[in-house]
Amino acid sequence: MTLYEELQARGLIAQVTDEKLISDLINNGKATFYIGFDPTADSLHVGHFMALCLMKRLQMAGNKPIALIGGGTGMIGDPSGRSDLRQVMTTETIQHNCDCFKKQMSNFIDFSEGKAMMVNNADWLLDLNYIEVLREVGSHFSVNRMLAAECYKQRMEKGLTFMEFNYMIMQAYDFYALYQKYGCNLQFGGDDQWGNMLAGTELIRRKLGKDASAMTITLLLNSEGNKMGKTQSGAVWLDPEKTSPFDFYQYWRNIADADVLKCIRMLTFLPLEEINAMDEWEGSQLNKAKEILAFELTQMIHGKEEAEKAQESARTLFSQGNAAEMPTAELTAEDLEENAVDILTLLLKSGLVTSKSEARRAVEQGGIAVDGEKVTDIHEVFTADAFAGDGLILKKGKKNFRKVVLK
Repeated sequence: MTLYEELQARGLIAQVTDEKLISDLINNGKATFYIGFDPTADSLHVGHFMALCLMKRLQMAGNKPIALIGGGTGMIGDPSGRSDLRQVMTTETIQHNCDCFKKQMSNFIDFSEGKAMMVNNADWLLDLNYIEVLREVGSHFSVNRMLAAECYKQRMEKGLTFMEFNYMIMQAYDFYALYQKYGCNLQFGGDDQWGNMLAGTELIRRKLGKDASAMTITLLLNSEGNKMGKTQSGAVWLDPEKTSPFDFYQYWRNIADADVLKCIRMLTFLPLEEINAMDEWEGSQLNKAKEILAFELTQMIHGKEEAEKAQESARTLFSQGNAAEMPTAELTAEDLEENAVDILTLLLKSGLVTSKSEARRAVEQGGIAVDGEKVTDIHEVFTADAFAGDGLILKKGKKNFRKVVLK
């Protein structure tokens, strides 16, 4: 099986511009490819997993990855998949986020000499003369075609700023600049980037001629990657200070039955033969598959030791109701009112819910327990003395636990 065939078998490819040329490039280690990352936070999250794993797979086959950090486009904001205006960041914040990204990406990509690059599009976008851009680049774009792009359609009703409208031009210029500077001949992205990516291919063809476009390929990742990374309480981060190894493990351990094998195929490096053998698994066997997924991905991000700790803690948690590595939330005296805290506030402060209305529903539906005792009264309170010793153990549903201590 060739690398391209393996990517297809793993469900990673959704759409391509030239399948024959793409397969030849990556199968023979001839691709210099880029994937873009907007530095909107100081940590990557699990929604980036698919892109990072893809970069690693291709690098292992001799291809050269370019991790493009959107330090320049980050000052504009990508309207793709959004219904509101993204907050514009300062240059200092963007640089800090870029530094954090490279550290985390190094778990997947070998950035040693000649094997991979990390570049920042601020290096060329911030020095562009606006009039020159309009003349040399903007003239190749049709406003009608841009407005037809899905990423702009989603924003038209609520309002699209002219600043955001320029994002497609900037992203297209990225591919043009990478092609000229580094010989980049392939780009990868998610469904919501398809219009922007085609714009880059078209710009190179128009600026450099048809011969250049023959080596300018666009490939689209399966949209599943865009669905990952979000839970009711927010993003699942790769930074252990934001999402503990235990919580990270639990995120994958609690994934839906219908998604587990799909995620194992797309995100792990287990042989396809081994994964295909799991296709007939059902019932309790799917729980074993979830453990395999959670362990493999936790090991990839946090190392084998942390993965083993998280797995053992999870098993202990399910069998005994507690765990040494259980995620912990801290309350202070300021969180108490008259030396006590009600159950709704306790759930909110613990991070198990995102609002008091969600907490109320969970209690009324019988889904909350404190130290093994079900709580059904939304007005129940816990005094400071209740936190003595190891604190309180909150349980939401069957699998979500949190230890709460009083500092």
